[in-house]
Amino acid sequence: MKVILLQDVPKLGTAGSIATVSDGYARNYLIPKGLAEPATPSRLKVAEQRLAAERRRIAREEEAMRSLAERLDGLRLVIAARVGESGRLYGSITAQDIAEKLQETLGEEIDRRKILLDEPIRTIGEYRVPVHLVGQLRPVVTVVVASPEEAAAEAQTAPVPPEPQAAGEGGEPEVEE
Repeated sequence: MKVILLQDVPKLGTAGSIATVSDGYARNYLIPKGLAEPATPSRLKVAEQRLAAERRRIAREEEAMRSLAERLDGLRLVIAARVGESGRLYGSITAQDIAEKLQETLGEEIDRRKILLDEPIRTIGEYRVPVHLVGQLRPVVTVVVASPEEAAAEAQTAPVPPEPQAAGEGGEPEVEE
């Protein structure tokens, strides 16, 4: 039986997708719990329109975020943290800390939930952290966790990211006649 999922169902699909399941699973579990509805021709048409609109929205957002993704990709963030003798941190570096450092560096706010950090960073070192902006845009940021002394030395040698130019601004001044 074909059903349209109303909510995300683990190992089956996401909300709005069309799935083929056994009749008993649909009648006895998915439909009574409000997780799915039967896929009638009219509901299929509405679901297809909803999926097409969602794809268009994601494509627009990807295009808008592309310049930010290019600036983020390969960016090197140095975060100073107090370190014990064995190289373990007093505390940890979380996605929130990385988001704050990104805002400080780039001047643009990035939601902490978009930073894909499986677990907090608890030791010094260099970590590659993906940032899920939208759709398939997932630039990777390098996070360097160091003691305050090492971080100060690293910050002096690190290149400064280029400032974004507004539309119409170029390297040459315009000449009026």
